[in-house]
Amino acid sequence: MARPLSVDLRKRIADALAEGMTVRAVALRFGVSAATAVRIGQLDRSGRGLAPAKMGGHVKPMLCGAAADEVHRRLAAKADWTVRALAVDLKVAGIHVSHDTVWRFLRREGKTFKKNADRQRAGQAEGGAVPEPLEDPSTST
Repeated sequence: MARPLSVDLRKRIADALAEGMTVRAVALRFGVSAATAVRIGQLDRSGRGLAPAKMGGHVKPMLCGAAADEVHRRLAAKADWTVRALAVDLKVAGIHVSHDTVWRFLRREGKTFKKNADRQRAGQAEGGAVPEPLEDPSTST
């Protein structure tokens, strides 16, 4: 895995550039790219220090703290939210999150959207006739 150049090496590159060496000569001497030598020289001249910046990529957005409590409160009050409706409701309350963030939060919390025993097959239409049970095919007529 890549890692930042040491502060010692950065200091030696900056000193060589300050003494008047060309960027390409410094890059060749210390085994870095010309672009790296340019960036280190710019950092040194601007006075921002030579310490490497934090390495790392994008951090996935998460709901935590008060926002997570709001989601739990809303789910306790009404259990059949759609993810998009929940995201819109949170936005109205001042918590700006995407529906994808809400979905990932619910997945981490173990909430699923599978059918359960309460959701049975649809019954008869209101006011309709009760359907007859199927005949047993093993009986002869």
